[in-house]
Amino acid sequence: MAKAYLVGSGVAALAAATFLIRDGGFDGADIHLFEERREIGGEPDADGTAGAGHAMRDGRMFEAEFRCTHDLLSGIPALDDPSVPVTREILAGHVDFARDDVARLIDGDGKIVDTRSMGFSERDRLELVRCLATPEGHLDGKRITDCFGEHFFSTNFWFMWCTAFAFQPCHSAIEFRRYLRRFIHLFPEFSAMSGIHRTRYNEYDFLARPLTAWLSERGVTFHTGCHVTDLGLAPGRPNTVVKTIFLSRHGRDERIVVAPEDLVLVTNGSMTDACSLGSHTAPPSPRPHRSDAWLLWHRLARGRDDFGNPAVFDKHIKESRLESFTVTAKEPGFLEAMEEFSGRETGEGGLMTFTDSNWLLTIVAPRRPIGPDQPEGVSVWWGYGLFPGRAGNHTPKPMTMCSGREILEEVLHHLPFDERVSARVLETSTAVPCLMPYLTSQFLARRRDDRPKVVPEGSVNLAFIGQFAEVPDDVVFTVEYSVRTAWTAVARLLRLDKQPPPVYKGHHDPHVLAAALESMHRRHA
Repeated sequence: MAKAYLVGSGVAALAAATFLIRDGGFDGADIHLFEERREIGGEPDADGTAGAGHAMRDGRMFEAEFRCTHDLLSGIPALDDPSVPVTREILAGHVDFARDDVARLIDGDGKIVDTRSMGFSERDRLELVRCLATPEGHLDGKRITDCFGEHFFSTNFWFMWCTAFAFQPCHSAIEFRRYLRRFIHLFPEFSAMSGIHRTRYNEYDFLARPLTAWLSERGVTFHTGCHVTDLGLAPGRPNTVVKTIFLSRHGRDERIVVAPEDLVLVTNGSMTDACSLGSHTAPPSPRPHRSDAWLLWHRLARGRDDFGNPAVFDKHIKESRLESFTVTAKEPGFLEAMEEFSGRETGEGGLMTFTDSNWLLTIVAPRRPIGPDQPEGVSVWWGYGLFPGRAGNHTPKPMTMCSGREILEEVLHHLPFDERVSARVLETSTAVPCLMPYLTSQFLARRRDDRPKVVPEGSVNLAFIGQFAEVPDDVVFTVEYSVRTAWTAVARLLRLDKQPPPVYKGHHDPHVLAAALESMHRRHA
């Protein structure tokens, strides 16, 4: 029987293993996932306790046109109720807890910005339409700043767009254009975030745990503390055939002989590689380490132009880093003050961005609880800074050098809360910062061939999956992209009839375009 070896255990690898069983006819016992860390699940994780403070590195948004994700999770039982598939929980949750954000942007005076207008000038609108219409090949190597004037980056639209998706002005014009086209149907209600779906719990409990449980029940083997260091390829071209897997398991070198009918699926690169946690009293470690997620890709790409160029993505930390923080509160004072200020109950509002923040801080109070084990009376909220290398407005040093408490003080500086409320929040809360050097590395300015195809030309048994494999038209930094690369890899390597559904293209729908253009011209009432 053919075996499948998957490098990594993030959403892409978990999805690929599921598709191998569901569509490819593989027995679970013939599927092996190799994970360097102790935990399964990759990027969307959750950790910590109510006492020491929780730590969530990042969050994910969903929407109605995540076709591959909905298809995958329609057959995966939910964590709380195995009779309900995860997809149904996502869709039902959106109906029951629809977003209606009226405090999306907060100005320097602590006042809610009227976001009924995008804030565009005529030049901004023309540049936006031009970016949408420009063929992708004409944007090779270009940054967003190459396509827009200075005023564009002060508009309400930019503040909402960049903080919803984590774009910086220096990031790739190709990726920005893809996002505009992929999510153009969200334009009319973007400030309210009413088209955005959120999961009931954090993404680890809502996605990784159900998928892992489903795979474990079917005999899939998870090798933790085990990282793949290299692949041995058969000599010669044009075909690419993996013959050997070289790995290190708890410090001991091993090799696996790959049979001709076996498959090897590699998660190349990592957004969360080298991330470091701080504490309420100490900043994260400033010295990132490198793991085999990047080193393996560098080894494979040496002398192979069809395997992409990892140096484009892992050599520019100042442009790819992002720092998040998770606040665990023993009292509901912060959330109550937020509800009064925003006019929305906890979980009903969306992101809140402080437009005058030097760090460009954004916070969000998700639905309670964030996980199935969260104690009664404990609340958790989350935030991040897009520019952690800058000095703060209140704290005169970079976010990267701040403790959790200092970050919390900076957040409170931007909110018009009573001093007694702020003092009580500081006294009863624990903030844990997390510095992620590569979190937006998939957005860095690139050329079209800097990411390898999911299945390179001539590949017999090797595929690339995850955020650094190339899928035309779809957008990175989404769960959907991970799932689509996984489905594509399995379907193509096994030559299956069942292929992934096409990427949603709202920009081809005249009604969607008309609504988007109307929202671009909307002015203050």
